[in-house]
Amino acid sequence: IPQDPSNQKCGRKKTVSFSSMPSEKKISSASDCISFMQAGCELKKVRPNSRIYNRFFTLDPDLQALRWEPSKKDLEKAKLDISAIKEIRLGKNTETFRNNGLADQISEDCALSVIHGENYESLDLVANSADVANIWVSGLRYLVSRSKQPLDLMESSHNTPRFVWLKTVFEAADVDGNGIMLEDTSVELIKKLNPTLKESKIRLKFKEIQKSKEKLTTRVTKEEFCEAFSELCTRPEVYFLLVQISKNKEYLDANDLMLFLEAEQGVTHITEEMCLDIIRRYELSQEGRLKGFLAIDGFTQYLLSPECDIFDPEHKKIIQDMTQPLSHYYINASHNTYLIEDQLRGPADINGYVRALKMSCRSIELDVCDGPDNEPIICNRNNMTSPLAFRNVIEVINKLAFFASEYPLILCLGNHCSVQQQKVVVQHMKRIFGNKLYTEAPLSSEVYLPSPEKLKMKIIVKGKKLPCDQDILEGEVTDEDEEAEISRRLSEDFSREPKLIWLCRELSDLVSLCKSVQYKDFETSMKAQNYWEMCSFSEAEASRIANEYPEDFVNYNKRFLSRVYPSAMRIDSSNLNPQDFWNCGCQIVAMNYQTPGPMMDLHTGWFLQNGGCGYVLRPSVMRDEVSYFSANTKGIVPGVSPQVLHVKIISGQNFPKPKGACAKGDVIDPYVCIEIHGIPADCTEQRTKTVQQNSDNPIFDESFEFQINLPELAMIRFVVLDDDYIGDEFIGQYTIPLECLQPGYRHIPLRSFVGDIMEHVTLFVHIAITNRSGGGKAQKRGLSVRIGKKAREYTMLRNTGLKTIDDIFKLAVHPLREATDMRENMQNAMVSVKELCGLPPIASLKQCILTLSSRLVSSDNAPSVTLCMKDAFPYLEPLGTMPDVQKKVLVAYDLMIQESRVLIETADITHDKIVQCQKAGMEFHEELHNLGTKEGLKGRKLSKAIESFAWNITVLK
Repeated sequence: IPQDPSNQKCGRKKTVSFSSMPSEKKISSASDCISFMQAGCELKKVRPNSRIYNRFFTLDPDLQALRWEPSKKDLEKAKLDISAIKEIRLGKNTETFRNNGLADQISEDCALSVIHGENYESLDLVANSADVANIWVSGLRYLVSRSKQPLDLMESSHNTPRFVWLKTVFEAADVDGNGIMLEDTSVELIKKLNPTLKESKIRLKFKEIQKSKEKLTTRVTKEEFCEAFSELCTRPEVYFLLVQISKNKEYLDANDLMLFLEAEQGVTHITEEMCLDIIRRYELSQEGRLKGFLAIDGFTQYLLSPECDIFDPEHKKIIQDMTQPLSHYYINASHNTYLIEDQLRGPADINGYVRALKMSCRSIELDVCDGPDNEPIICNRNNMTSPLAFRNVIEVINKLAFFASEYPLILCLGNHCSVQQQKVVVQHMKRIFGNKLYTEAPLSSEVYLPSPEKLKMKIIVKGKKLPCDQDILEGEVTDEDEEAEISRRLSEDFSREPKLIWLCRELSDLVSLCKSVQYKDFETSMKAQNYWEMCSFSEAEASRIANEYPEDFVNYNKRFLSRVYPSAMRIDSSNLNPQDFWNCGCQIVAMNYQTPGPMMDLHTGWFLQNGGCGYVLRPSVMRDEVSYFSANTKGIVPGVSPQVLHVKIISGQNFPKPKGACAKGDVIDPYVCIEIHGIPADCTEQRTKTVQQNSDNPIFDESFEFQINLPELAMIRFVVLDDDYIGDEFIGQYTIPLECLQPGYRHIPLRSFVGDIMEHVTLFVHIAITNRSGGGKAQKRGLSVRIGKKAREYTMLRNTGLKTIDDIFKLAVHPLREATDMRENMQNAMVSVKELCGLPPIASLKQCILTLSSRLVSSDNAPSVTLCMKDAFPYLEPLGTMPDVQKKVLVAYDLMIQESRVLIETADITHDKIVQCQKAGMEFHEELHNLGTKEGLKGRKLSKAIESFAWNITVLK
């Protein structure tokens, strides 16, 4: 048995991966690929019978054939004519790869297949690195498309649009017109064209060129200038992409760009005019702008531009429904907002408020104490050295309250003042905030809090209230203070009465929608708590509840606001993981804004969505009155379609040295970690291999796949780290909600440890999101026939034990199975067509039809099928006889149209049946308790029946 190919040392000729060796010549044109192939290298040849052979492959000097040795065949047979090649595929996209037992161990990014002959046979190969695979694929594609017209390649590379442009740049700078230039001038010129390059690197390149020509002078000729620029400024991974999408030219026209944007980048409603506009804005040469083509340099600029940002621009606007009750949103919240250092010793600082409000924080904290001259102050009660005048803080808040968001701002008031100074607090707030203060009494006829839309531009005070039924001017209330709460818990003596404080009626009256109350247990709350009352939970208490009663916590949070604050043990002001509490529906998870790090990254990333307004709508499964959700579910969440996230980490650009790394040269060994955060079943992380000693343009070329069960709560965090670190390994990170990802080829702008965007520091990736059956482990799947056979997973309905209700739900079992079958059959039929077209599961249907159409044209450009519309469905009819391969593709296409037809014609009927059952079930929602009691269910059994009812309604939804 051959060894695991990924660990196998290559036998004879060692091929060096271009990009990771700074001194190696990079690939920057088709002729570079061809020279590499003529020199030859070792590739593994994969056979369907699970065998893998090492062979040495070369391209003939006359570019007419591909040969390999050693071979049992005679020399004339161990070759493949370029003219016989039909297509070249990157990745494991043939029968051989899908069925080979060792395919699991082969990296997707190192595999390639050459499809040849009338029967579309495949020569399946594995390169030692993704880079080498890319060179063979690009070089062969170039040769196949050019085989119609023989040309002198070495000559052609100097007439490409890019060289013509570079010559004009050189001539414009060559004032004397002598065709030579001082090295200093050339360095300046290249630096102007590409500001990210280091001067030392440009000088080194000129030295190399001069040395290779054994020149004594340091003057630079036009050719040398063009050569240096091409080698320094071509990113091989972008070059390979350009060749692939331009149908093997060295530039894109408007049509190529249009297909790329539609099929790869997921852009809709694109027109040719829009593509020409992009070309005019990004192409660097005048000729290209006039003729409408985009060469490598303009294309690289375009990919780096904000237009190709990974963050979906739709989410930079407020796109969620803002008319739901306040309790249905996650709210951006800060803890001890007045601190900018740690909570033990840090002084109070007005900048804490400025920073939080500018970052659209919507819940801030004020701890108010008595100050001198009857003026209340805000201070850290562990450090009274630099108190802030309460009045000044309120003025800053008033100025910035709606600077970043017009939705309501909650002020959590920690009141430690005497009654006398409480009155001053009220005067200041009324005078400065004026009619922004929301003090209307809540309506007892309502069941839910008002919406953010209704509370726009309002400031809401959270705090204690005096009982409304007593007509008193001041009275005692329990102290809501975090420290008091903690000392009570630490004393182990829960019977100790909480501390009481005096509260004046004026301050009590400022509180309306956020009255602080003590939490006892869910049973008490669900019976007695009013919607305008809210509880605060310490981190430890909230964690315990989240673990023991996750479903109850979610149900509680549908109606009431919950605030979670970090443990007092976090004296360094470190942060809790907000996701643990978001998963249970807690809205106000207070963060120490002053402490950067992974937890703050998650918090900042999460609130980038919905226009960064500080409010994010929770998933519907956590809002609907009747729905079942527990964050601790293993696997599929009822009522939610799981997704598969496919991420390819391609390369990095201009990585800085870690900030805290000591006394180490400029060299770093970067690698990338991809973390998924969400419900526990979705949390995972994977990493790329390390690229040695390259910070300018390390190439990773590695693909990963993640199953996401609850996409609406998932976030992805990309972290770049240094493997060879002393002291500090962190290079940069970017955190983004899954819902905000744009598909296709994207550059990720990395942020520093404290969260600032770093200029020109990016990670180049490819993103695709598929539904579960369209993805799956690619290598485990044979042809789709086998998919159908595997046992289908149907989401099961649960028995409630209440006969009347169970009889209604029984009627839904069959339609639910039908619906699953229709969906799965449709998706499998699509996967089947993709496989036969040699495309990966992440390919779009548009790419599929494009590949299919090129397949169905014979060598003399005559179509082999005709498109007939039958009952408005597009069927393909063969013209004359066809090879078996084409027949197979047509059969798969036919099946896909059939399944679409079934879906289109019967979906509505099945859908109606499911909706009917859901409505019929909901009729009993109010009656559940009585029905249960009649059937003799009580306590745990009754709650189990209610939970099963909610589960079934969620599944039907």
